[in-house]
Amino acid sequence: MSDAARGFSPEARAAAEWRRIARMRDEDVSLAEGALWIAAEEYPGLVVDDYLRQLHDMAATLRGRLRADVATAEKLLALNHYLFNELGFAGNADDYYDPRNSFLNEVLERRLGIPLTLGLIYIEVGRRIGLGLHGVSFPGHFLVKCALRDGVVILDPYSRGLSLGVEELQQRLRDAGGDGNIDEAVLAQLLGAAPNKEVLARMLRNLKTVYARQEDWLRALSSSERLIALHPDDAGEEYRDRGGFYLRLECFRAALGDFGTYLRQCPGAADAAAVRAQMADLAAVVARLN
Repeated sequence: MSDAARGFSPEARAAAEWRRIARMRDEDVSLAEGALWIAAEEYPGLVVDDYLRQLHDMAATLRGRLRADVATAEKLLALNHYLFNELGFAGNADDYYDPRNSFLNEVLERRLGIPLTLGLIYIEVGRRIGLGLHGVSFPGHFLVKCALRDGVVILDPYSRGLSLGVEELQQRLRDAGGDGNIDEAVLAQLLGAAPNKEVLARMLRNLKTVYARQEDWLRALSSSERLIALHPDDAGEEYRDRGGFYLRLECFRAALGDFGTYLRQCPGAADAAAVRAQMADLAAVVARLN
């Protein structure tokens, strides 16, 4: 029976599937599926299985070209050639903040993306050919790591799978406004494998930022809601941000509630006094509405 026959709209189905993913153990979360259900809210006709099958077919094509005993380094070279030379995936430097760059279905169709979505495709195809790839929530730019026999290699799918050394990583930290001269122990912490839900959360934060830049408050609000669903009891600043979007949309009671939740979860926040003052103003507005 179809979702429509059951009385579910595509938007309701996307929201329900996201709640299901949010409740899952992190190790059971599929990055591709999670990203596609994020996209399904924006694209109500999206068929998630079609795009999962596309990733599977891409990996099957590449796997069919590789010897059974091929080394990890050779697999990485083959993956880079296939994705970036043959299929033409590339970073969308000309229109970086186009929301389509953050929707996996659009990236698979247009073959243009940002570091996160290109990295996600890199990970999903690479894992399907036997590579142990993991996302890295590096400051300012999502990266991918892979364990080799003699160490770990850090890769940048936005730069066609470029392998990055310590000096390059430190320069990127400086470019992102951080300390580019940190020691290797701290750098190793920054290069830790990102949990699956954190990767999806980063995707939602990217979308939220893009929509806020465009003053598309309804879509920004939706991104915040999905972020809160991941960690409702520890969403912290996300409640404050959602409250701000509610305020922009003149949903004053909802904004007041979210600001209150923010202060309960983050009582010592640097902006706590400002938020309390805003709540006092909102309470007066809500009182006039009663």
